Amino acid sequence: MAAGLAVERLRAQIASLDEQLTATETDVTELAITRKTLLSLGGSLDAAPPADPTVASPAYQQILAVFHAATAPTRDKDICQALGTGTTAKDTEGLRAKLKRLVARQILTEPEAGLFTLAPPTSSA
Repeated sequence: MAAGLAVERLRAQIASLDEQLTATETDVTELAITRKTLLSLGGSLDAAPPADPTVASPAYQQILAVFHAATAPTRDKDICQALGTGTTAKDTEGLRAKLKRLVARQILTEPEAGLFTLAPPTSSA
């Protein structure tokens, strides 16, 4: 009797898990279609998030967004203004430290002291 109840309970769990699996597989398929559609429309999607967790943080992503929109090398004070943060020495020094980290990671370059720009993309040949 107890074994029969256990079997029924397990079959119910299997049915529930099967429904969850089907729903998740459908979600994955739809996401793949969405990604393909976005790429065909000229969008650029990174295959993987940045490996460096520092660069993946929202603060660094906001900084990089400013550089992607910039048309010329930019000074730290201008980046502070674009981000809507203060432009006091404390604010610019904190941002400058982040910019120097991005230079060290070869994401930005510093062609002149205090002037930053995106590093040219590296070709993987």
